[in-house]
Amino acid sequence: MPTAIAVTGPDLVLPSPDRHTPSAAVLQSAVQSPRTYSLDQSLTEMHTLIEHHGYVIVLCPASAPPAVVHRLHAIRSVLESDRIAILRPDLPPLGIAVLALQLRQLSICDFSPGVLASAARLLSHYIYAGAVLGSVAKLDRVPVTLQSHAKSWVPGAQFAVLATPRPELVKLTGEASLSGPGFGTKMLYAPGQLPPDWVTGTLAPAWRTQGVTEVRLPAESARWWATPKLVEFAAAIPDISVLYQLVTSVRRDDCHWCGLELIGDRCGFCAAPLPPPPECPSPSPAVRALPRGAT
Repeated sequence: MPTAIAVTGPDLVLPSPDRHTPSAAVLQSAVQSPRTYSLDQSLTEMHTLIEHHGYVIVLCPASAPPAVVHRLHAIRSVLESDRIAILRPDLPPLGIAVLALQLRQLSICDFSPGVLASAARLLSHYIYAGAVLGSVAKLDRVPVTLQSHAKSWVPGAQFAVLATPRPELVKLTGEASLSGPGFGTKMLYAPGQLPPDWVTGTLAPAWRTQGVTEVRLPAESARWWATPKLVEFAAAIPDISVLYQLVTSVRRDDCHWCGLELIGDRCGFCAAPLPPPPECPSPSPAVRALPRGAT
C-alpha cells in the first residue's frame, strides 16, 4: 500500500485526476471536537492508517486551531511512532489541498516515505497560491503596507494577493496583475463571498494556465485570509511525470537521526536538519611552513 496522505478537513481533498491516484485520509481527530472524539478514538484512527499504509504524512494548515495541532502531536507522542510526519506548509488552505493532491499522485511512484514527506517543501515552491480579497485590514500572513490598509476601508475596494512562492499584493484596477509562473500549470479557484470574474477572466489568461476548475472553498480559508470576502486560487503543475522528474532531480541523503531517505535539508518525519558537509582538514602548521615547491 502507498504511503497515506492525511488532511485535517474533507474540503482539503480534491478529486482524483485519474483512477490510479488514491484519495486522502480525512482525520476525524482534527475534524471533530476533542469533547466528542476521544483521544482513544484518535489513536485507533491513526494506528489503523499506520497498519494499512506503513507511514502517514499529515498536512495541516498553519491557521489550524491550536487544539487540532496539540491533538496531532499528542497522537504521535502516545503512539511513540516515527512513522507519522506532521507537516504545516506555509501555504493557504487551497494551496495545501493542491499539495496534498500532488503527494497523493506521487505516493504511487517508487519514492520512499522519507523522500515523499520532504518533497512537500520542494513542491510548495512551485505552487502559486493567492486570493482576491475584499479587505486586507486584518491580513497578517502577507506583508501589507499602511497605504493598502487605508485603501481597504474604501467601500468596494478589492485586492489581489499572492501568498506563495513570493508574496505580492496589488489593488484591483483595470491593469492590475500578479507575477505568474514560468511553467505550465492548471488553476483551481474557490469562490467565497466575492465573484470569481477577475480570477477566471483576467488572471488565468495572463498566466496562460492549461485549464481552470472551480472547487469548494476550504473551511479554513476565511481564517487564513482574515476575511470571508474572497476568491481563493492556486495554480500548480498538474502532470505527474513532471512532478516525478522534479523530485528525482534532487540529491537524496539519509537522515542521521531516523535513518529515512530525504531530499533537501530537513527530514519530513523527525524534522532533523541535514548535517553540514564535513570540512576539509586544514594542513598542519609544518606543511603550511614549507616553501613553495618543497617536498
